[in-house]
Amino acid sequence: MSFISYLINGISLGSVYAIIALGYTMVYGIAKMLNFAHGDVIMVGGFVVFTIVSTYGLPPILGIVIAIAVCTVLGMVIERIAYKPLRNAASPLAVLITAIGVSYLLQNAALLIFGANTKSFTSVVSVPPLKLAEGQLIISGETIVTIISGIIIMIFLTLFVNKTKAGQAMLAVSEDKGAAQLMGINVNGTIALTFAIGSALAAVAGVLLCSAYPSLTPYTGAMPGIKAFVAAVFGGIGSIPGAMIGGILLGIIEILGKAYISSQMADAIVFAVLIIVLLVKPTGILGKNIQEKV
Repeated sequence: MSFISYLINGISLGSVYAIIALGYTMVYGIAKMLNFAHGDVIMVGGFVVFTIVSTYGLPPILGIVIAIAVCTVLGMVIERIAYKPLRNAASPLAVLITAIGVSYLLQNAALLIFGANTKSFTSVVSVPPLKLAEGQLIISGETIVTIISGIIIMIFLTLFVNKTKAGQAMLAVSEDKGAAQLMGINVNGTIALTFAIGSALAAVAGVLLCSAYPSLTPYTGAMPGIKAFVAAVFGGIGSIPGAMIGGILLGIIEILGKAYISSQMADAIVFAVLIIVLLVKPTGILGKNIQEKV
């Protein structure tokens, strides 16, 4: 029974990683940029909800909506100010270094505003726990909501990208920005929309993460952001179902590693698995080999 409990907890944690990874994979798949500040947008979303719910005592649903709105705007501002001027930079390292700089900027801004002390986050999930096997197996409301949210978001994004005009524009931009612009597609607007969606997902992930693990610091999003990037690569970066699969597998590996091997070695195990996957299948589980035409 304990193994099933660990497995469910792994799927729950993996669903959070998957939601974050979906933001990574959309931005990379369409804009070909690695937004390493994505993890810190999670932290911003958590602090917005914390401020609204714990400080001002307003309803949690209002806090979630405002957090999504704030993170959406923040993502678009980051793209406009930090990444757009470097879109045609000669070296991709320029964007990577800028992303790291934005990450530190958000962390230090949170330190100045909220301080370094750990905040106790009040869960915004009001779903009662589910008791199975005569009460021997209890699935928390946070776990239920997290898993269902991850599945719904993946389905929604898949339908959005494949069935809507904006989604088709994203696919066109991901294939060839120049050709898409010649066909009348607003490339800048499409990339801004991609960042907005990714940042909104980061806000949702931040709320779910802090509800399941009720603590919040300016560094809350750093490690989950890195692990979500690992999940995106693991599943095949650029693939929406791949991000979901990679996130869930990563969560299961981490929880089982903590339970059966060593809690101190859990992170090392996660990254070791990534190395093995990249050695065996460099494109990830659902990634495709892209052949350059010359």
